[in-house]
Amino acid sequence: MSCKENKKEVVAEEEPQKEMTIPKNLKWSERMALSEIVRFPDPTKLDFRDKPRWSYTNGLVLQAMSRVYEQNHDERLFDYIYDYANRMIAEDGTIDTYKLSNYNLDMIKSGDAVYYLYNKKQEPRFKIAMDTLHKQLEGQPTTSEGGYWHKKIYPYQMWLDGVFMAEPFNAKYATTFMDGPEGAKTFDKIVQQFDLIEKYNRDPKTGLYYHGWDESKEQKWADKETGLSQNFWSRGMGWYGMALVDVLDYLPETHPGRERIIKYLNRYAEAIVKYQDKSGTWYQVLDMPEKEGNYLEATGSCMFTYTLAKGVNKGYLSKSYLTYAQKGFQGVLDTFVSVEADGMVNLNKCCAVAGLGGNPYRDGTFEYYIGEKIRANDPKGTGPFIMAALELNQ
Repeated sequence: MSCKENKKEVVAEEEPQKEMTIPKNLKWSERMALSEIVRFPDPTKLDFRDKPRWSYTNGLVLQAMSRVYEQNHDERLFDYIYDYANRMIAEDGTIDTYKLSNYNLDMIKSGDAVYYLYNKKQEPRFKIAMDTLHKQLEGQPTTSEGGYWHKKIYPYQMWLDGVFMAEPFNAKYATTFMDGPEGAKTFDKIVQQFDLIEKYNRDPKTGLYYHGWDESKEQKWADKETGLSQNFWSRGMGWYGMALVDVLDYLPETHPGRERIIKYLNRYAEAIVKYQDKSGTWYQVLDMPEKEGNYLEATGSCMFTYTLAKGVNKGYLSKSYLTYAQKGFQGVLDTFVSVEADGMVNLNKCCAVAGLGGNPYRDGTFEYYIGEKIRANDPKGTGPFIMAALELNQ
């Protein structure tokens, strides 16, 4: 028996090690970034798509990858980011599948990746593409007080999502390409979007934010008195938190709205940590952990973790919030992350999509939010996972 056992051990040692697709000795941020490249070799199809499409999900993940690249200079990451813009933006600056007349705030987000590439390569087509996206924002339909409609097909509606989709890019564009009164006017408009979300979407009782607000109060999902949707959706609030910390990177130190946004961030952080589960993660519908069908959800959990960690790192939030961020990231690893034999990293329990209105109609009820498809490796989770890991040096 002893000889046989020794023989087996020798054979096992002599077997060639299987080459790892993703080395396990890398940081989580790098491992997830490389896993996304393996999963979606074509960056135009990052969101499980059959055909290339200009979309916010691509911009989100590519922005996350650009931050990893700035740390490790792995050319595979830069090549992947460039490949997206190279495929989607023609020599004359035309953006494939993009239609300005839709006035869809979601379509602005990929501008962040283009901005990054332009600063590296100064290709004229990238500047033209950014000019087009900024032109959309200049013409974006608004509420009576100047709040951007989420999309032209969603009139008089402000969603939490839209602030993240548009304002960080808007602030970058204004910082780099606009001067004097024109730039100041754009920064004022950016801050105004946050002011209006705070005025209408924030619930003063809980400090949480309702997903959508309809100024016209005509939507079936909208309360007839307030115009608000019914629930506090985890990812909706996640989008808004990321918008708060990211826009501050470019909002001038001297702008009078800067201190307001930092105040909003502090109130936001105070609210979300109250709803953090003992696992460190957060529920799909934030304030109903005990309600049947509710579940711990990955995308919102990654977004909250990122927001708290970056808020602390930048000095906007008290250092006490770092403990919540660390607990959040460990909770994400324990609750949602699985690693395959070849090193591929998976993020499970992601809500695939959620919105309001449309066809088929999304009514914003609790049953609606918990009933949407759940899948692994949704880019709305993997992107924030990468960014959270970076902020925590994981």
